[in-house]
Amino acid sequence: MANSSEILSHVLKAPPSSVEPMIYQFLVPNSKGLDNFLSIYGSRNTRQPPSNAPPTPPPSPGPDNGPALNTSSQDPNAMPSTTSGVDAMSSSRTSTTSIPEIELSIFTAATESFTRKNTNCSIAESLERFAPIMSTAKDHAIRVRAYISVALGCPYEGPDVDPHAVANLAVSLLEMGADEISVADTTGMGTAPRTTQLLRTLKEAGVASEDMALHFHDTYGMALVNTVVGLEYGIRTFDSAVAGLGGCPYSPGATGNVATEDLTYLFESLGLKTGIDLQKMAEIGEWISGEVGKRVEGRAGKAVLAKLRADR
Repeated sequence: MANSSEILSHVLKAPPSSVEPMIYQFLVPNSKGLDNFLSIYGSRNTRQPPSNAPPTPPPSPGPDNGPALNTSSQDPNAMPSTTSGVDAMSSSRTSTTSIPEIELSIFTAATESFTRKNTNCSIAESLERFAPIMSTAKDHAIRVRAYISVALGCPYEGPDVDPHAVANLAVSLLEMGADEISVADTTGMGTAPRTTQLLRTLKEAGVASEDMALHFHDTYGMALVNTVVGLEYGIRTFDSAVAGLGGCPYSPGATGNVATEDLTYLFESLGLKTGIDLQKMAEIGEWISGEVGKRVEGRAGKAVLAKLRADR
């Protein structure tokens, strides 16, 4: 997070071209972070988009369809949105440069141990920190996305996280003003039965599917299975990362988010038309992995890249 402000400033001053509107999320851990955000965001009306910026192949990563886009109220066969992916839409569409939309992200956790380790406060204290952030965001008409970490397993308290604790936390965050709740399996411990139990509990607590996103890590290879469970419960927003990048320093062994390439292949296999060019996404995944010194983790991405090499 050390250079978050620098990145935000660059995005606001020189937004990249995209065939779809981009939504960027700025992580705000406390009021100090909010003040830092507002000092940069306040100049948004004075920035000018680049007039003649040449493209740099391959295209830089950016969210496909935006990080908090819900499709539940649309066609039930519409593509679930995958956040933190790439702009790999059909090349026949014209790219345009537009003013990016910014959302604020806040995060807490479903267990006290993880919350104290990650943010040095209790769950109750984390909610107190969020109150002024929520209020200020509403004053500026900025959407807020709230994350609940370790909802299906904690590295300190084990896999049996109480689903009622997650549901109560989700309700509290929505009542405070959160626009969307991202329920995160940070450790990748989630299984289909426990994901089902959690989603059932959230539904019984009155948390609507259109107010939720699911955030799966693929540590134990269960992310796609749990995604299908989420689809069956009406969830239409799923977090992902191109090439499966990411991880968590407070969850030893945890992999990155489920790969956007894998989610795209899954959705397409179920008849959901994503409009995403899987080959382009795989190529971008290979590129960015090389840039950060990581290997491509997504299985679909590896398969597509292997086929491309064989065809050449």
